[in-house]
Amino acid sequence: MATDEKIFDSVKDYYGKVLNKTEDLKTSACITGLNVMPKHVKDAVSQVHEEVTARYYGCGLVIPEKLEGMHVLDLGSGSGRDCFALSKLVGQNGFVTGIDMTDEQLKVARDYVEYHTEKFGYSTPNVKFIQGYIERLTEAGIPENSQNIIISNCVINLSPDKKSVLSEAYKVLKVGGELYFSDVYADREVSESARKHEVLWGECISGALWWKELYRLAEEIGFSRPRLVRASEIPIEREDFKQVLGDARFVSVTYRLFKLPNETQPARQVIYKGEITGFPDQLNFDHQNVFQANDIVDVDEELSTILSASRFADEFEFQPVSKHKKDTRSNCCTDKDVEVDPFDYIADRLKRGEKMDKACCSQKCC
Repeated sequence: MATDEKIFDSVKDYYGKVLNKTEDLKTSACITGLNVMPKHVKDAVSQVHEEVTARYYGCGLVIPEKLEGMHVLDLGSGSGRDCFALSKLVGQNGFVTGIDMTDEQLKVARDYVEYHTEKFGYSTPNVKFIQGYIERLTEAGIPENSQNIIISNCVINLSPDKKSVLSEAYKVLKVGGELYFSDVYADREVSESARKHEVLWGECISGALWWKELYRLAEEIGFSRPRLVRASEIPIEREDFKQVLGDARFVSVTYRLFKLPNETQPARQVIYKGEITGFPDQLNFDHQNVFQANDIVDVDEELSTILSASRFADEFEFQPVSKHKKDTRSNCCTDKDVEVDPFDYIADRLKRGEKMDKACCSQKCC
């Protein structure tokens, strides 16, 4: 797969013609369950038509919090499963756009727009699907500074030009907007021979980015530091795949990146009000920051800026840092330059005996 066009054609063929249902996948990288979904999200997903769900190949949960009234873009929307669930969650006043390059997947999604509009009781559709490349969002007709949230589910790894994907996402996000996405990452640079393996590329493995590279790209483009939400290791069990991949290991990770304003807010104390749908008691913002309702928490400059500039602004009370910190909690990390190794994160949790996420697992795969 020497050229970008050849990669595009290979992915189109794999997801449009080779795969007809989830069981056709040969690894577990592109399979997810409902185990970590909040009830209101699980209910929305359960209302998606079974034909749409059967053609769904995501690798993690990519439905973030606080969606009512939001404009959401799904990169590589496929059959539309996430888009239709989001259509329910954003409500009639929100809007969801899915972009995909695969004719067969787009046909499935478009065929069920009217079905879901009627099922959700909407007077007009609040979801649409456009054909295009995630590396060229503005060229596909998505205006700059138009989206509150961008999601992507096990798709960016399939792109031959990941920098362009992230750069275009940054362009079309509003200031304060978020890229909330799940993708596959490697613990090293994947070998050139592995990258030429069409099945492993189509299975979301050999196109995986080295996790450290994500931090570099995010900083170069202008995003906030990547914030790890959840992670799970992807086992490679087929011997022929192991021989191609060598010692490389892979994880599925959900990250959140924000497009921040130029003006940075000072470190402050914040209080989560507990008013976000589905999260009355606590908000698990990322793996380091869990906000208990009504608790006073110290946050650093970047997180203070994220919370006040984003859709979360109305969900928190903000106050200056107190000189008397007896009754406050500090977030775990105040170094904005820290890089969290997802492999170490998983190992540390297992060492502590914590239950791991099962974002990507299937007994039938690999």
